[in-house]
Amino acid sequence: MSSNFFSAVHRNLDLVKMSTERGQQVVIDTTCTTIHTLGRQNGSEGRRLRYMQKDGRFPVVFQKAPGDWSPYLMDIFTTLVEIRWRVMLLIFSLSYILSWLFFGLCYWLIAYVHGDTEDVDNEPCVDNVRGFTGAFMFSMETQATIGYGFRGMTENCIVAIIVVTVQDVFSCLLDTIVIGIVVAKMASARKRAQTVGFSNCAIVNLRDGVLCLSWRLGDFRGNHILEGVARAQLVSYVKKPLGSIVMSYQDLDIQNRDLVLATPVTIVHKLEPGSPLYSLGPDDLLDDEFELVVSFTYTGDSTGMLHQTRTSYTPADIRWGQRFQDMLKLGKKHYKVDYALFNETTWVPVPQLSAEEYDRERCPVEDGQSHSLLSPSVKRNGHTFQANLDFTGEVMHQTSL
Repeated sequence: MSSNFFSAVHRNLDLVKMSTERGQQVVIDTTCTTIHTLGRQNGSEGRRLRYMQKDGRFPVVFQKAPGDWSPYLMDIFTTLVEIRWRVMLLIFSLSYILSWLFFGLCYWLIAYVHGDTEDVDNEPCVDNVRGFTGAFMFSMETQATIGYGFRGMTENCIVAIIVVTVQDVFSCLLDTIVIGIVVAKMASARKRAQTVGFSNCAIVNLRDGVLCLSWRLGDFRGNHILEGVARAQLVSYVKKPLGSIVMSYQDLDIQNRDLVLATPVTIVHKLEPGSPLYSLGPDDLLDDEFELVVSFTYTGDSTGMLHQTRTSYTPADIRWGQRFQDMLKLGKKHYKVDYALFNETTWVPVPQLSAEEYDRERCPVEDGQSHSLLSPSVKRNGHTFQANLDFTGEVMHQTSL
């Protein structure tokens, strides 16, 4: 990043101050003034593997012995629920067709042994079953309970009666499994989780004089979730010799874990002593390798099933010195929520310091010494620039994400 970039930032901030003193509304193009989204971060982000994808999927592959299907066969119901629809429909279609063929073959063997296929005058085990085609049709009619009335069981063969009984019990069991898996798959928690989403980015700004990291959560369906639990975890890894890595997990304390999601909410983590991000500054976002994994666990009001929505934020997804735009308005009869502003942010005056440095800088101010907390010097590539943000009004600028 060149000195021209920081000079432009300095000029824009001075323009904000002068225009604010005159009472004018200023809108500045800030597309290229987000420091941590420039430089080598864009290049390194493409090479770094995420711990969790933005849609909540984990890029993890389990390496096991070839042909080891035991985990899938031991929990066959969950396996069938998780497979794709086209594969599931293929398996279910084959299960019916193969069962018809199997029991049709049994009926044909019974007819062949009893002599029904050769002597038309012989009293058959099954009426009008003289070959394999007739046996297959009788098998399908029996299992599907069609009952055309042309083919039917007689009292001449006890073996045929036993086979019909077994097929009837098997057909009830197969129908129960098929219906259960289809219902469970249609009411899958993953589908409901796609209607509850997190914002594309996280932000850092001041709340009651404390630097806070926050992100937004919203429910996009009409039947809103009344209660759920939010959680955040900082994930990082340390590379070991021979290519192995050691994962590290740290829980983040967030305000109001129990949420009522009738309207979009902003989840806040204070950057206070004890927080793993307490010493994190805007400069550190260029080099740090961590991932903020956030989740929201709740029970669906329609199905009563437990759901979880999750996503992750890398350092490149954190916007320093911004706030989310207000999307909730009061109407005459309803509260109006504009989801077009769900991911939109605006600029706000925020010190370009870590929370730890910011707390140290506040001590002289509290003792009566004059110091501009919101006007820290920015140093890059040997150049130092003073960002003058000492003005009374909170000036916001539209940010293009």
